[in-house]
Amino acid sequence: MAASVTAPPRPQARAGATTRRKFLTDIFSVIGWGTFWSIMGIFGWMFARFFFPNVLFEPPPAFEAGYPHEYPVGSVDGRWKERYNVWIVHEPYGFFALDGTCTHLGCKPNWIEVEQKFKCPCHGSGFRKDGMNFEGPAPRPLDRYKIYLGEGGKLIVDRSVKFPGVPGKNSNELYPQSILRI
Repeated sequence: MAASVTAPPRPQARAGATTRRKFLTDIFSVIGWGTFWSIMGIFGWMFARFFFPNVLFEPPPAFEAGYPHEYPVGSVDGRWKERYNVWIVHEPYGFFALDGTCTHLGCKPNWIEVEQKFKCPCHGSGFRKDGMNFEGPAPRPLDRYKIYLGEGGKLIVDRSVKFPGVPGKNSNELYPQSILRI
């Protein structure tokens, strides 16, 4: 007769002691609730941000562009291109301000002094010094802005008053008020 082998009795957990099962249940409960409240916090933050949209600060529509004597006759001045997207041209008959946006797809043309033209780097549109388009896909001349003398004799460019370029029309003749004659 073989002796029967019995397993030793399991030790009983003491009253109030943490069992492995209770420990794992507590850990997963903490992880679950932590994840839930983290997600709720993120959605709450997104919901609150909806009521406080980002504010876009744009430069003012009118700006002082300095004194007329700062611009030599025959010059195209690009000092306002980066901030206001404006070129100021001083011709013998007066000043005018050109919008620095290509009328084809809204690119930013550059002034090429040697060739005396604005050239769009994206699609090759070309504009003469007066803003008239003469090459490339641009459908019309560059737009102009109102330019006038302010108090103290400074040039003021008002971008809220725009003179749109019209295909085949000379902007000098079409909009004589876009030229500041001094």
